Amino acid sequence: MADPSKADDLAEVIREIQQRVRTRFPQTSGHPPTPLVDLVPLLHARDATEGKVAAIGRVNPRPGGLVNGILQFAKKAIARALDWHVRDQIEFNRGVMQCIQATLDALTENNRTMAAVVEEAHQLKDIREHWYTWRDALEERTNRNEIHMLRTISELQQSFQHRLTQNTGLMEQAVKQQHQDYLGALDRANLDIQQRLWKDLDYIRIEYERLIYNELKTVRQRLMAVSATATPESAAHPSPLSIDWLRFAERFRGSEQRVRAMQAQYVETFAGARDVLDIGCGRGEFLEAAREAGIGARGIDLNEESVALCRSKGLDAEVADLFAYLPALASQSLGGLYCAQVIEHISPERLPEMIRLISSKMAQGAIAAFETPNPECLAIFASHFYIDPTHTRPVPSSLLAFYLEEAGFGHIEVRHLEPAVDSWPELASLPAAVRDRFFGGLDYVLFSRKL
Repeated sequence: MADPSKADDLAEVIREIQQRVRTRFPQTSGHPPTPLVDLVPLLHARDATEGKVAAIGRVNPRPGGLVNGILQFAKKAIARALDWHVRDQIEFNRGVMQCIQATLDALTENNRTMAAVVEEAHQLKDIREHWYTWRDALEERTNRNEIHMLRTISELQQSFQHRLTQNTGLMEQAVKQQHQDYLGALDRANLDIQQRLWKDLDYIRIEYERLIYNELKTVRQRLMAVSATATPESAAHPSPLSIDWLRFAERFRGSEQRVRAMQAQYVETFAGARDVLDIGCGRGEFLEAAREAGIGARGIDLNEESVALCRSKGLDAEVADLFAYLPALASQSLGGLYCAQVIEHISPERLPEMIRLISSKMAQGAIAAFETPNPECLAIFASHFYIDPTHTRPVPSSLLAFYLEEAGFGHIEVRHLEPAVDSWPELASLPAAVRDRFFGGLDYVLFSRKL
């Protein structure tokens, strides 16, 4: 039979252990206690079983006396006689008790672990319960902050873009205006400088050429005054051949329409001129072009048939020799002079005289144009120049320019007419440099202005 005092002591020990466990692992406030496995009934059963195991083989004590002594001796003898029979049962009982004790220890440790797990679970539950509230508040604050930040960034970007666009537009307008002002000022300055420069150059050129002409004129006058043996030159022109010159001009000069179209280019040069004289007017192509342009012009020629043809067209023309006609004119009376295909008929010794006569009769600033075969073009000697039997010799443009400068002309300009390659296409096979140098224009025209 178990000792009651030992059972009470064991229960007290268990309560102390439970109290220490509760102290070490308190329940979380606010959460209901989680029930653990109650081991007290199992402990009582164990204690009772151990008492039974301990009582096996023991003799119950009785009061002293002869009878009791005999009984106790008999019981002890029987117990010793049965000891071999109950030994396995005792060992089995002890093994079962050890197993129970191990189970109690394991369950006790399991209760401790479960208490810790429950406590952690309660804490996690608290965190989880509060986390939803915290997360909602955090997400709300995050969304508000994000919206505010994005709105602020958008407003700043719009403001920056507006300011950038405004500044860019103002800068572009300013740069464009400055560029336009600069270009305008530059163009005006360049134009003004060019105008003044050309005006000054033109004035200097005229004054320089006038000075040279006056000096040369003075020198010639002195020489003529000193010379006592000067004799008048012959005033006769070689007698023209007795041929049909109108038919000759039609065949070798070209039709009147073609010549008129060629000579119309000179009309712009004489625009605004008055009393233009055409020396060697021929069939009157230049006079017709001048009349159509409203330019007052008249002509002279040695051929009576040509002059009669001009008069039949209502043109102002007369038969006259230039060396007899020019001296009779008043000084500086001519407002312009046109002389086409004439100077190559004049003898070389009389050509300077002709230029001097023309210079003495032209007004200051009047234009003189001379058209003649171009001796720098070798092609004219193959057929053109020597077709006319009255040609004396070709006059190079440089020589004619020299005569004009000596006579008081300036602003000399030479233009080449009728490229030889148009009449002889085979010249196109020559190198361009050779063709331009030796086979350029068949004729040339020289413009000059009376100083």
